[in-house]
Amino acid sequence: MPERPLSELKARVGDSRRTVEGLRVEVGKVAEFATALRDENPIHHDAAAAADRGFDRIPAPLTFTRTAYFPRYRPDGVDGTPGFDLGFRQAYTVHGEQAYEYERPLVVGDVLSGETTLVDVFQRDGRRGGTMTFAVSETAFRDQDGDLVVTARSTAIETGGAIDDDDDTDDEGDDLDTSGDDPPAANGAGTEATAERPPRPTATAGSVSVGDTAPPLVVADLERKDFVKYAGASGDFTPIHYDEPYVRAAGHDAVFAQGMLTAGYAARAVSDWLGLATVTRFRTRFQSQLFPGESVVVTGEIDEVTRTGSGATVVASFEATTRSDDVLLTGEAEADLPAE
Repeated sequence: MPERPLSELKARVGDSRRTVEGLRVEVGKVAEFATALRDENPIHHDAAAAADRGFDRIPAPLTFTRTAYFPRYRPDGVDGTPGFDLGFRQAYTVHGEQAYEYERPLVVGDVLSGETTLVDVFQRDGRRGGTMTFAVSETAFRDQDGDLVVTARSTAIETGGAIDDDDDTDDEGDDLDTSGDDPPAANGAGTEATAERPPRPTATAGSVSVGDTAPPLVVADLERKDFVKYAGASGDFTPIHYDEPYVRAAGHDAVFAQGMLTAGYAARAVSDWLGLATVTRFRTRFQSQLFPGESVVVTGEIDEVTRTGSGATVVASFEATTRSDDVLLTGEAEADLPAE
């Protein structure tokens, strides 16, 4: 149970505060973040390659706003993420769901601020007993001109005890959404795909149909250092991802990956398939943990195609699994594809 009573947390629903200031999208940081995802797509590393694919500046990966974790981007008086002291115990807190809505891609030169609103707090009984406490927050990221660029919605879950895949959060499925609504990398990074990365995304309104599938993306043989690299790139230094004594003292079997590292792989697969600039929505629901020594396989399929005068809006579902078919996360993405 959280250190604060549920009634106190519920009383804070609707509260908003500035939680991010001066988050600079820099060339080196974009490259570091992409490298932590083992993403050698040249649009994240080379201005000429980005220009060749229609960007006026180097774009950041879809999940780049996770770098808001770094303390240097927090205004005075803001402690941690999401910026509200919820009393959740760090050793027993997991990421249940993450969703983004994009007004445009983030590009080098952007300077972001963020305002976070606590959207909902509720509790539910866990499948294996105990009480799970859910907190949903939403952060609106605006650029230096005050224009909305990305809206990020996150669900944190305090599990009440050591995290167990048998007690995953997928049982809470519908309740989590409170909105109402390659080839091996050239540097030997160990990334594989079943087909060559195209020089630019090939999806257009005329080339897609319901049932089309994405080229599977395989990120092979993960190590603890992959989790540490992502921590250094994103600012997520939660010790359950790298500190073995801490993890075992908390009752976990071993360190495990940040959920957003796995989500980053999925976002990378979506970007390569549909085109980063076309993606308007990306949502993941986390289901199980990723441990060192495992590999991640990301697959996707187009579920809906809505033709428009200027192209088509597509909705695609995706899934990230281990090689042994353990489901790590599921999700969906929406993209506005050009006519050709």
